[in-house]
Amino acid sequence: MANIAEKTSSNVFYKARCIASKHNDSLSSREGAADIMSIDRGRLYRIESGIANPYPEEVHLMADLYNAPELRNFYCRTCCPLGKDVPEINTYEIDRIAIRAISSFRRIGETKDLLLDIAEDGIISKEERPELEKVLRNLEELEKVTQNLRVWIKKNL
Repeated sequence: MANIAEKTSSNVFYKARCIASKHNDSLSSREGAADIMSIDRGRLYRIESGIANPYPEEVHLMADLYNAPELRNFYCRTCCPLGKDVPEINTYEIDRIAIRAISSFRRIGETKDLLLDIAEDGIISKEERPELEKVLRNLEELEKVTQNLRVWIKKNL
């Protein structure tokens, strides 16, 4: 690829296209990628240089074309005001994801018991709030693991 400015070379959309170009020569140029996606080459430049945020439809096109489902997560977390709470996807290998998943699954029993104890009387007391926060943390961790595993499977199917 040609000389690329530093802000472009660190852009997640540019990086995904570069990785995908190893398997599809048409993606080695911005023109080729733009033609395949039927978007303007200048628009793709503005996305890859961080001048413009992509539209959701463009993110879907890039994620599918580049086999980079993590682009959807990145867009939701960084560009969409509604997705600020979406957990970050880390592109771990399957062994790391599996270990995290098993660890999260192990805590499910404890989480279930805490939730049952808290909800038993239908009232959340001041003393139960720390336990409820622990339930929330365990569920958030499980959500992160689930999303990482989902992206890994989609990328490797």
